[in-house]
Amino acid sequence: MEKPPHLLLLLLVFFIYGVSPVKSDGSDHRYKVGDDVPLYANKVGPFHNPSETYRYFDLPFCSSAPVKEKKEALGEVLNGDRLVTAPYKLEFLGEKNSHVACRKRLSREDVAQFRDVISRDYYFQMYYDDLPIWGFLGKVVKDGKSDPSEFKYYLFNHLQFEIFYNKDRVIEIIVRTDQSFLVDLTEDKEVEVDFTYTVRWKETEIPFEKRMEKYSLASSTPHHLEIHWFSIINSCVTVLLLTGFLATILMRVLKNDFVKYSHDEEAADDQEETGWKLLHGDVFRFPKHKSLLAAALGSGTQLFTLAVFIFMLALVGVFYPYNRGALFTALVVIYALTSGIAGYTASSFYCQLEGTNWVRNVMLTGSLFCGPLLLTFSFLNTVAIAYQATAALPFGTIVVIFLIWALVTSPLLILGGIAGKNRKSEFQAPCRTTKYPREIPPMRWYRRTLPQMAMAGFLPFSAIYIELYYIFASVWGHRIYTIYSILSIVFLILVIVTAFITVALTYFQLAAEDHEWWWRSLLCGGSTGVFVYAYCLYYYYARSDMTGFMQTSFFFGYMACICYGFFLMLGAVGFRASLFFVRHIYRSIKCE
Repeated sequence: MEKPPHLLLLLLVFFIYGVSPVKSDGSDHRYKVGDDVPLYANKVGPFHNPSETYRYFDLPFCSSAPVKEKKEALGEVLNGDRLVTAPYKLEFLGEKNSHVACRKRLSREDVAQFRDVISRDYYFQMYYDDLPIWGFLGKVVKDGKSDPSEFKYYLFNHLQFEIFYNKDRVIEIIVRTDQSFLVDLTEDKEVEVDFTYTVRWKETEIPFEKRMEKYSLASSTPHHLEIHWFSIINSCVTVLLLTGFLATILMRVLKNDFVKYSHDEEAADDQEETGWKLLHGDVFRFPKHKSLLAAALGSGTQLFTLAVFIFMLALVGVFYPYNRGALFTALVVIYALTSGIAGYTASSFYCQLEGTNWVRNVMLTGSLFCGPLLLTFSFLNTVAIAYQATAALPFGTIVVIFLIWALVTSPLLILGGIAGKNRKSEFQAPCRTTKYPREIPPMRWYRRTLPQMAMAGFLPFSAIYIELYYIFASVWGHRIYTIYSILSIVFLILVIVTAFITVALTYFQLAAEDHEWWWRSLLCGGSTGVFVYAYCLYYYYARSDMTGFMQTSFFFGYMACICYGFFLMLGAVGFRASLFFVRHIYRSIKCE
């Protein structure tokens, strides 16, 4: 018996919460005076290169006790988190003043390493009772000089922790680097450094359940909300204009066509057929490379289902700020569980198109998206290993992902393919297809595939353009995105606009007596992914300060996979809409 959608969503919520290391109920966040509250150092890296992060102790920091690694969940590892015990001890309600955490004599190599990372604006990230804290490692004093050899480099060796509590729970933590505690690292010589810290505790009335709202409000300030709602209004206007265009132009033309074609059977026999009705014997002729088309439709349908479930989980509050790894865990789990949808959709459609080698079709479906993703991951993981960055996945994590693919994704894909093959339904074509294909008349340049794709992708992209900046600033920056309700509306508008513009272009193609609409509708529907990747170029060079081979390869490599996924997903939407439209108009007329 098939599970109801709401039950499946509930199971996914429980699973994501269960595997996530951050619990929202706070049952394990109560402390007594003097209890050790866990403080973990996560990673360090250049501020403008979010993918280029390293372990905290890859830099020559010292520690007062043996460093212990925190056991991490799958999503944390995929997110690049590598938590270890920090050198600072922050007991509950225990105040300290300029307390020495540890002392270390920095060698000339250590000084040169610190000087290099300070010049690249390195920051550190820690977690105190699962609350994130950040700070910069040092500063560069230029004093109006342009020669880097004349700059002065200083290391911050004193941290000020200000912690807010409510009864027996930690509510908020703020860390500041004290500008009066500096270590001069300008010269290449050994330096003795005392890493010190100060701790102050303050009581607050904020309840524990609302301690994460501070981070949520960062993306919902009045200024940001105003821009977000302007984006929504802009997108809605686009939808209204497009639907108005379809209602006033396309439907009127169709109505006239219906009247002309069904006015009188005898009159129809005396007149020569023109326009899209002329194609009734060819419009449902099966396309070339039908196995690839079915595989693209199956993969796109799976990715669309994945996106819907991700939005549903986001709206119920699973991806609250700094629920470390929850999003990556959800992506892996839901993709694995929805692989049966890809197999069923591709196999059933392929068999409807009278395909015979359904096994090869299922294999093609499984590798159509995962294949390029695997190749990209292999290259980028090798780059991360060469850089010794935290983005490099450990061998154990790779084995876990392989087992998920081998034990969950592949069996469900095969079962879905078998179910699709056994469906044994014929392709529902309201018109009979002639034996020989009709010749397609010469087309003007703007009716060809690439111009049509450019036209089809521009309108959906314009509907999501404003929201893209905030998404990129969150994924490839340090901003927090939490307004998932607005993002869901934008996604819905994107789907609607994609379907409408693809249907309109399909009609114009048929009206020009071009019956090869199958691939054209999928390419036009997915062309928005090409526009999004073009936006990546603009964002990288004009809106970000990312530098270096690793960050550049990660940005363009993974964005290529994401945009390719968008292409497949929206291509499936455009094709489904066009197929429904073509069936509808040819069912409404009388064909011989």
